[in-house]
Amino acid sequence: ALLFRCWTEPELIVRWFTPAPWTTASATIDLRPGGSNVIVMHGPNGEVQPNHGCYLEVDPPRRLVFTDAFGGDWRPSESAPFFTGILTFDDLGDGRTLYTARARHWTLEAAKSHEEMGFHDGWGRATDQLEALAKTLL
Repeated sequence: ALLFRCWTEPELIVRWFTPAPWTTASATIDLRPGGSNVIVMHGPNGEVQPNHGCYLEVDPPRRLVFTDAFGGDWRPSESAPFFTGILTFDDLGDGRTLYTARARHWTLEAAKSHEEMGFHDGWGRATDQLEALAKTLL
């Protein structure tokens, strides 16, 4: 439940989502199937990267599915779709959670581009930050 909160509460997302030296400037969440999310990241050289998406599935606290193929209320995205994220949070008992994050890219080219951006390392570091934040919420 804590990890799900960290993924769905704007005041928590901004504390862990982006791997340093990037930061998360803001997060706007409409947490429902068809609801939108906008997460704005800032880079160390003044870059601004807004990420727009739509929730496909919201099943607290077990599963969250989102995509950039749509904006809120199922409006098609104005840019080419990049990926769909599938998150599962399985309670293992004793305060432990099996957290699984899957990225399903629309094309092989999109997957390669994401890899070249540092996807694996970035998501790994962000996951470490997610874990550290969740531990402070116990």
